[in-house]
Amino acid sequence: MIQRIDYDAAGLISGLEVHQQLLTKEKTFCRCPAGLYVDSHDGEVLRHMRPTLSELGEYDGTALMEFKTKKEIIYLLNKSNVCTYEMDDTPPFLVNQDAIDVAIELCLMMNMDIIDEVQIARKQYLDGSIPTGFQRTAIIGVNGCLPFKGRRLTVTHVSVEEDSCREVMNKGHQIVFRTDRLGMPLTETVTGADLRTPEEVRDAILLCGLVARSTRHVRTGIGAARQDVNVSVRGGSRVEIKGVAKAAYAVKLVHNEGIRQVNLLRLRDLMHERGITKSDDIRKTAVDVGDIFADADLGFLQKTLGASGKVYAVKIEGAAGLASHPTQPDTTFLDELSGRVRVIACLDEQPILLSSERLPDFANVHRYRDRVRKRLKVADRDDFFIVWGPEADCLTAAEEIRLRFVDAAGGVPKETRKSLPGGYTTFERILPGPDRMYPDTDSPPTRVVPERVERLRKQLAPPPWEREKQYSEWGVPLETVHYLIRRGGVETVEEVVQKTGVDGRTAAVEIGQRLKALKRAGIPVERLRTEQWVQIFDLYTDGRIPREGIRAVASVMAREPGLTADAARAAAGIELKDASEWRPEIEGISFDGYVVHKGDSAARRFRYIAGKATRMLRGRAPARDVVSFLQEKLGVRS
Repeated sequence: MIQRIDYDAAGLISGLEVHQQLLTKEKTFCRCPAGLYVDSHDGEVLRHMRPTLSELGEYDGTALMEFKTKKEIIYLLNKSNVCTYEMDDTPPFLVNQDAIDVAIELCLMMNMDIIDEVQIARKQYLDGSIPTGFQRTAIIGVNGCLPFKGRRLTVTHVSVEEDSCREVMNKGHQIVFRTDRLGMPLTETVTGADLRTPEEVRDAILLCGLVARSTRHVRTGIGAARQDVNVSVRGGSRVEIKGVAKAAYAVKLVHNEGIRQVNLLRLRDLMHERGITKSDDIRKTAVDVGDIFADADLGFLQKTLGASGKVYAVKIEGAAGLASHPTQPDTTFLDELSGRVRVIACLDEQPILLSSERLPDFANVHRYRDRVRKRLKVADRDDFFIVWGPEADCLTAAEEIRLRFVDAAGGVPKETRKSLPGGYTTFERILPGPDRMYPDTDSPPTRVVPERVERLRKQLAPPPWEREKQYSEWGVPLETVHYLIRRGGVETVEEVVQKTGVDGRTAAVEIGQRLKALKRAGIPVERLRTEQWVQIFDLYTDGRIPREGIRAVASVMAREPGLTADAARAAAGIELKDASEWRPEIEGISFDGYVVHKGDSAARRFRYIAGKATRMLRGRAPARDVVSFLQEKLGVRS
């Protein structure tokens, strides 16, 4: 079982599709409020989807696959955040121009060519996530790049799109969506396949996120940014890993997908050695074996038979042992088969699918296995699988098992896979093709004049790499810079530095790094606005509070909105004294309470004394001055 691969030798390449919700008041193609999430609904709508022909008279393969699932789709509607547009009962309004502006800013940060005329297209989705059956989307910029690890990361294009519904439940042939997120504007940033390791994928996701946050016009929080990661190895195919919620998750997901594709290529070679190379070489036989398992001690089968369901055995000729071939770490090809059956046949009762080699351990299991093999005339080179549920679904499952073996004979199928906890993936749908895109005749084009682009360029915030350089000159740790960009604190830091004269390192560290600890302690520091931070740092630069008093004053102001910084200083008991007043208080400081340990150094003993003195004088003397006084008094080198 392969657990590790040499990424370079395997030819692993990866690219990103980064989706970011935009901070607009209204949705993309209607005037409903954006960002208004609810957990209740005023009504429900039931829909069934069917595919339509593309402009070239072709059906998209993904649409045909979704149609086979025969899903009943239920939408939960709340009148506060949806209208008849979302339900496809009203034509679209003109596209949200604020969303176009944010997308243009994003493109400018990545040095892209801005499209002269924005054309709205329809991208077909039959999974039910969009009631119309398609997503309206428009390309805004092309041919961009990002500085990345000493080279350029290609950005092929940036689009504006409408977001999809939130999934509430997906069971059998029924799927339920909540529509509050539907129609919110988001951008899709697509990179080239320039990434060569899982760690590079993670870092590229973080970089794209920092660029988006730098515009100051994007939403934050859970679900506001979502990534799809495209992965392939040499000889494999592009596989899209959908819904990577955090950058850190990408490392295991990309690693495991690389291993999966290498193993699937080995499975292909094994099948070719057996003479299985094309669809006609893979033959199936599906037989009702409910009578064989009528008295089997297996609860899921008894439940199915008791509800008038069926149990089918599916023979695949020449497939002996193939189901146990490894794919992802700790998974086998049987999991690939189970994924197809779960999604397309809608048979999701665990364990979904059984193989002759992986039957549960129950009484007389060998007898049941032998009876199935005899009825299907299973030869030594064949294998059989057990599925259960409604008869039509069992027959669909039988054909999907065969088709997945057909795909295996070709190597790695192009598909979209859903990310799972632990870095694993499972089948979601076959990868969409160009046939699902066509023009939206309901939406007029939008001209993007040069004056508009120049106006947005003038108000553009510095990109993250410029801020990294500036803050590095101030001596600010890179982690703190990224935290400030993500949390929207860089503008505050820069205004504080400009208006109070405080050095950049102090402002950045105190507003960024130190306040993380206060936030973890439950202090609502997010209430503090830039003007309040200016007041706090004015006290510091005027010599009225020590540096360590910044956090104390900020805490009081956050807890008691409306207080001025000076009032908060007084409430915190901070009043700097002249050195002549506080020095006598620590002249006679001793080691009382100090526990002596063998090998204690002089430096350790001094830290104890300095800490004790600083606590005694908290708010009345700067800690730095206290330490300097004690060093001089005790003859300790700095």
